[in-house]
Amino acid sequence: MTGSPLDALAGTDAWVVGGAIRDDLLGRLVGDVDVVVAGDPEEAARAVGSAVRGPVFQLSEAFGAWRAIDRTEGCTYDISVLKGGGIEQDLARRDFTVNAMARPVNGDAVIDPHGGRADLEAGVLRVLSEAAYADDPLRPLRLARFAAELGFAPDPETERLTVAAAPRVAEAAPERVFAELRRLLVAPGTLDAIRLADRLGLLDAVLPEVSALHDVEQSPYHHLDVYGHTLEVLERQIELESRLDEVFGELAARLSGVLGEPLGDDLTHGQALRLGALLHDVGKPATRGVRPDGRVTFIGHDSEGQRMVAALCRRLRTSERLSRFLQGLTRMHLVLGFLVHERPLSRRDVYRYLKGTSPVEVEVTLLSCADRLATRGRNAERAIAAHLELACELMGAALDWRERGAVASPVRGDDLARELGIQPGPELGRILERLEEAAFTGEAPGREEAVRLARSLRENPDP
Repeated sequence: MTGSPLDALAGTDAWVVGGAIRDDLLGRLVGDVDVVVAGDPEEAARAVGSAVRGPVFQLSEAFGAWRAIDRTEGCTYDISVLKGGGIEQDLARRDFTVNAMARPVNGDAVIDPHGGRADLEAGVLRVLSEAAYADDPLRPLRLARFAAELGFAPDPETERLTVAAAPRVAEAAPERVFAELRRLLVAPGTLDAIRLADRLGLLDAVLPEVSALHDVEQSPYHHLDVYGHTLEVLERQIELESRLDEVFGELAARLSGVLGEPLGDDLTHGQALRLGALLHDVGKPATRGVRPDGRVTFIGHDSEGQRMVAALCRRLRTSERLSRFLQGLTRMHLVLGFLVHERPLSRRDVYRYLKGTSPVEVEVTLLSCADRLATRGRNAERAIAAHLELACELMGAALDWRERGAVASPVRGDDLARELGIQPGPELGRILERLEEAAFTGEAPGREEAVRLARSLRENPDP
């Protein structure tokens, strides 16, 4: 680490450990550096903080860890006390062999007592021992996350131990569980990692709502059960991220900009949309029915799914903003599909679609495309073409709506109340909503037309 901020620790017993060594050996970008010191971690952190001219603060009173942040380079240094009396004893307490390597801050030789370097070269994730899982119930889920990020696979013994330890993952702090899920979902190998998590019992431990989708059969318009369909929706969603120009043409740049905007919980709108794809049909098992003619139905699975997603987000302690986003996607993911049969749409139809799906009007339009592309049963090709055509039409309106907001009524509520001689209340609210729609459609673009329409609505309310 010569020439780095860790030069500030020269002359001390300190080692870079874990992921920083792993990523450096793999040639990956190293952004977070874990350091263990035989002395005082606060003193070491303040020395590094002084070198990078960044903030220093305590991470954990229980474990005595400190953090220094290099804002210029976008790097964090987490410094904790050496455990076990020596560096090899410290490494023996870690999770996987690829994370159980160290390098002295004063030297270049890698300390590798557990064969982590060989496992790196072989692409193998090997848990250090059964005790590694017993020490931290979250570690089995970290296996799936590392598989997603690194493209590695567990060895058979690690698989066996992971299956045994999987049920305890739910005992970890919900915030830690969600942090692992979040990183897994945005990683390059997310699909294979979800399949791995499912096979090892991890999915059932942390997202039982998704695990329950197995063997829930659907109608002939679907070629997979609900679980298989859900994974294919996620796969199509990920593919669409790189095909926006192909599907949406000149709208692609604007859509990409929306998807790249931060949403919350360290997720962009596009990254959170992946989680929405995974959760959009969780309401189906509870709502499955069979009609007398044998057709399978899932009536109300959108609203039931919304309820389940809200509960899931509470359990994982996500932000309220992310919860509302995911609930909106789940509740509204069917709307565009129903509109396909109403084409050509009027301006009123478009307004009601945007108003009803807001504030996820852009994202749910895209999600509906992934959902449609993953539904390849009877008459699939013709249905997919019609759906994508309508989605393109509505995406332009949705992007405009997102950028400019809803069209306001040409007349203010207090002004309209005086004109009509009514008091503020539900009737006035309904009329104002109708005037907003009329402004969008062009039916009442100005004040005079709006007041005239309002008087007409009082005499002959819309059905």
